[in-house]
This record gives sequence, C-alpha cells and structure tokens, in this order.
Amino acid sequence: MSILVVGSVAFDSIETPFGSRHEVVGGAATYFALAASYFTGVQIVAAVGDDFGPDQMAILNRRQIDLRGLERATGRTFRWAGRYSFDLNARETLDTQLGVFESFRPRIPEPCKRPDFLFLGNIDPELQLGVLRQVERPRLVGCDTMNYWIEGKPEALRRTLAEVDVLVINDGEARELAHEPNLVKASAAIRAMGPATLIVKRGEFGAAAFGAGPPFAVPALLLDSVLDPTGAGDSFAGGMMGYLASVAAQGKVTDLMMRRAIAMGSVMASFAVQSFGVEGLLNLSRDQIDGRYEEFRRLSHLDEA
Repeated sequence: MSILVVGSVAFDSIETPFGSRHEVVGGAATYFALAASYFTGVQIVAAVGDDFGPDQMAILNRRQIDLRGLERATGRTFRWAGRYSFDLNARETLDTQLGVFESFRPRIPEPCKRPDFLFLGNIDPELQLGVLRQVERPRLVGCDTMNYWIEGKPEALRRTLAEVDVLVINDGEARELAHEPNLVKASAAIRAMGPATLIVKRGEFGAAAFGAGPPFAVPALLLDSVLDPTGAGDSFAGGMMGYLASVAAQGKVTDLMMRRAIAMGSVMASFAVQSFGVEGLLNLSRDQIDGRYEEFRRLSHLDEA
C-alpha cells in the first residue's frame, strides 16, 4: 500500500526554553512522510528552492521516500521561524517566508497518480481539490486544514471536504469550522460536510475521533522530556495514515483499525517532540515503535472491576 502526501517542505528556525535550531529541515509534508515511512511506502509532492541541497535531500532519502514529485524551483525554500514558551501548546510565529511555496501548484507525476491512500496537507483548498482531480480515486483520502483557509476560503474548503474521508484538525479549528463550541456537536456538523471520520488533535491532551460509531478518545503519552512540539500534529497524521495503509491491505478500514491507527499516530508524535526538528523521526527501529505502542496501550487500558 502506498501513500501520496502533498504539502510543504521547509526550513524551520525553532526556539524553545530547552534550546534552538536554525534552518533545519521541516514542513508538514516532511514530518508526515517520515512518520508514515516506518509503515509503508510514501510518495511526496512538494516544492523546494535552489538552497535545498544534498544534505537536506539525504534526510528524505534515508527513509526511502519517493521524491519524484519533489519539484525544484528557482528561488528560496519556504521558511518558518517560531518561538515557544514553557507552555508548549502556544507558539509565536516570528517570521514566514513563502519563497517558492508561494507559486506552488501541485503537479502529480504519472507514477504517483494511483495512490492507495492520499493525504492533502495544509495548503490552499483549491490546490487540494486540484490534486484530487489529478489522481485516480484513492481508497482513502485524508486532509488537514487551518484557520487561515477556514476564514479565507470557506466555500473552496467545503468543496474539498465533500470528497474527503478523514479530516485531521485541532480542536480550535473544529469549533471554528462548525461554528459550534461543543466538540461533539461540531463533529456532527463537520461530518455532514463530507468526512466520514473527524480526528481532533488536542496537543498534550491527546486526540479524539468521531465517526459512525461511538466517539473514541486517546491520551497523549506521558513523557519525561519534550523539547520541540513543532510537527507533532503532522507526525501524528503520518503515523496514523501509515499504520492504516500497512494493515488495511485490500479490505475495509474498520473501527478497530482506526482506533489502533490513532494510537500509533500518538506514538509517532511522541518521538517527534523529544528532539528538535525531524531528528526524532530519523533513526527509529520497529522494536522502539512497538515498545512505545505497548506503553501507550498500558497507559490507556482500564480493567473492569
């Protein structure tokens, strides 16, 4: 099973109370692809500039990510700089330079037009819809969005959501999209827009899933060290979609598969936040991943009295 992810590859400059990094490889598609690559094959469609050199390419190549859709354009790669306080749930954006990402129009290479799973990263919903028009209908389409598109392009976003199976957003975005402060009611309104499943990311409080069955919530792993939360949500989505692709084969995605996938997404996010940038996602073993999944299972399991 293969996953195609369309989104951003970037240089991030990060400041937290525990250290800083300047212009390290980041971007939503990068975190997603690295996390998903531990479970299945990943193809990436994104744009980078002339300044994205061999050292940066090696980070993606070491996880054997298919880079035929990585467009190299004349100019500078997308850059983002941010600062976190001790409350790592809140961050201050210091600088954003779109560079070549400003004119990015996803073009799906022929070998990538038949993905089993597709994840539409956080880009203009009109571009997301354009991607859907370029590929054969995948078995499952996942999507991310943000307040900027919810406020700025609501009609385009609704057209995209009508063709999405799984929407992955945070709790604030869910409330704004649905115009409803209660998450349970908001989930019903969002699912009526098209997605059969809504995954709500809740940062250090875990995630909640809303679908045809009863709602399902998972905690976040309790970690003794969190250095950098950048990319946690994208790593979560990559782990979740990657796990689903690895177990679904030709069968239907079941409720149990989805629950386990959400837990695995939390596992991959936990590795990401314990290092700066993508460092925590580069050298994992399957034993490490499975061991942490078992920790997660014990944390969230409650025996009946």
